[in-house]
Amino acid sequence: MVKRAGIVGAGIAGIASAIRLANKGYHVDVYEANTYPGGKLSEIKLGDYRFDAGPSLFTLPELVDELFTLSGEQIQDHFEYQHLPVACHYFYEDGTFLKAYADREKFLEEVSQKTTESSQTIQAALDRSSYLYDTLSDLFMKRSLHRWQTFVNKKAWRAYSKLHRLDFFRSMHQANQQQFQDKRVVQLFNRYATYNGSNPYEAPATMNIIPHLEFNIGAYFPTRGMYSITDSLYKLAQRLGVRFHFQSQVKEIETDNSGVKGINVAGEIQHYDVVVSNMDVVNTYRKLLPKVKPPTRLLNQPKSSSALIFYWGVNHSFPELDLHNIFFSQNYQQEFEHIFQKKTIYHDPTVYVNITAKYKTDDAPPGAENWFTMINVPNNEGQDWDALINQARNSIIDKVSNRLGVNVGSKIVAEDILDPRTIESRTSSSQGALYGNSSNNRYAAFLRHANFSRKIKGLYFCGGSVHPGGGIPLSLLSAKIAVDQIK
Repeated sequence: MVKRAGIVGAGIAGIASAIRLANKGYHVDVYEANTYPGGKLSEIKLGDYRFDAGPSLFTLPELVDELFTLSGEQIQDHFEYQHLPVACHYFYEDGTFLKAYADREKFLEEVSQKTTESSQTIQAALDRSSYLYDTLSDLFMKRSLHRWQTFVNKKAWRAYSKLHRLDFFRSMHQANQQQFQDKRVVQLFNRYATYNGSNPYEAPATMNIIPHLEFNIGAYFPTRGMYSITDSLYKLAQRLGVRFHFQSQVKEIETDNSGVKGINVAGEIQHYDVVVSNMDVVNTYRKLLPKVKPPTRLLNQPKSSSALIFYWGVNHSFPELDLHNIFFSQNYQQEFEHIFQKKTIYHDPTVYVNITAKYKTDDAPPGAENWFTMINVPNNEGQDWDALINQARNSIIDKVSNRLGVNVGSKIVAEDILDPRTIESRTSSSQGALYGNSSNNRYAAFLRHANFSRKIKGLYFCGGSVHPGGGIPLSLLSAKIAVDQIK
């Protein structure tokens, strides 16, 4: 008899789980409350402007390649991407402008010429990041941390022998401050804590593994935009026979003493041998597992930051901007104190501007640009968001206008806004946190929920709120870790 699998949520990890289960021979149904697939990785259209709604940085493309290969298809027939020659443009308040070239020698020369940091120091930092990745990725990113087999193998013993070099006991900022002399370079490397919604002044220095993905492996851009990741995988899943049910909100995951029984959708129970929840793990327990005692300690861990995003159609072209752009705050530490301790928005936030029209020209009219303009903000704890959004909008426009020498506000002809409240309502992310629990703790990797339930046989979890974390690469890995444990 063919086994059946039900998946809660058509986010990118849910779709990836469906593809993997279909390749294992399961009949798969995916239930999604929204009218579209992708979760955070969706798109928005405002007149002639198109925006990728959520994640905007594409790294480790081989994780997408793998899903096509597993399914016996050639990825180039369905999905294309290119390596970026420049990962990001960095703008500092003192007027410094840096290009993060993909070419190592060009990047080292750029930083050494425009800051007081030597190319040798930058090279050492990138080598250090590579070392952390080579040592830790198999153990902490690609395997379950909740199975004893993970810790009893050759790769694990190799990591144990190097624990003294893996920087668990310093903060990310402490490590960067000791390594670099120039505060602008410290700030550049500190920013990678935001890739999983954490605070570089609290997160462990092992988080310096993240720059390796961008500087050593490379940043990429899908030819048809980030949403094409969702679209291509969604269509792949359909070709494999996966059935998607949109506007189908799951009421409960049905269980009994023997394990998972199925999914309750609109009062009707669908029976499954396996259920995978791509819903935020906090809301999975609170809303879908009312009869199951929740792992309170894990669920109550501090949450990651959230985001405030302005989608701006701008009727002007800025040649000094690229696909990815960062306008740094003057006082980074104060900014993070506002986000994580004061639970508000700093008056001088670091601003990220993503302009896909730089590579996908039909995302905006000729001579215009589509600005995905984001700042990191606290998760939703009942703040007066309307007031905060108004203040932040003015701060962002003033900051970017001063740096570019153009009144950006006067060039905005279309606008939409995504804030922690709407992130929470649209994606069921607890408190609108983008990445589940924060990593502001040296034990954070072990304080994420496992990709399976110890109490309920047949129940599994994937997505940004469980191990190994959020963002496209880690969400795809979470699906792999979950499904690899299913027979």
